[in-house]
Formats: sequence, C-alpha cells, structure tokens
Amino acid sequence: MAQILVRNVEDRLKSRLQRRARSNGRSMEAEVREILRDTLTREESAPTVGFGTASVALFSGSGVYLDEPIQEWRGYPVEPIKFGE
Repeated sequence: MAQILVRNVEDRLKSRLQRRARSNGRSMEAEVREILRDTLTREESAPTVGFGTASVALFSGSGVYLDEPIQEWRGYPVEPIKFGE
C-alpha cells in the first residue's frame, strides 16, 4: 500500500480531525483514510452535469452575466426563419 505525508496542516484543522476521529472511535490516520475514501467514492458516483449547467459554472464570477440580454440584440425584433424562399 502507498503512503502519503501531508505537511503544513493548520492547527485548527488537526484539532478538528482529532475530535472527529475520537468521536468515530478511530485513529487520526484511519479517519483520514475514511474521509478520502468517502469523498472520492461520492465524487466518482456524482451525476454528470449537462452542457447548460457546465457553461453557467464555467462563466460564473467571470464578469459574464448570463441573466442579462446580449447587448447587440436589444431592440431588434425576433422573426422566425423562412425556408424555401
């Protein structure tokens, strides 16, 4: 089995991990393994998102506001496409 060494863990985070491990009756090492296992299992089984959801997530917070109309189209009437003319 592989080993991982994690350095520079904040004191507050370590204390929370110790409390969580103690309340679950495990060592800190076993608790970290369980957290990793649980998190990665949930991530793998998470449903994939659609294109729209992914697009919104991609542009959120980037200054692109998807809830506002595109400025260059304001004031132009929308007409259906005419085929066969």
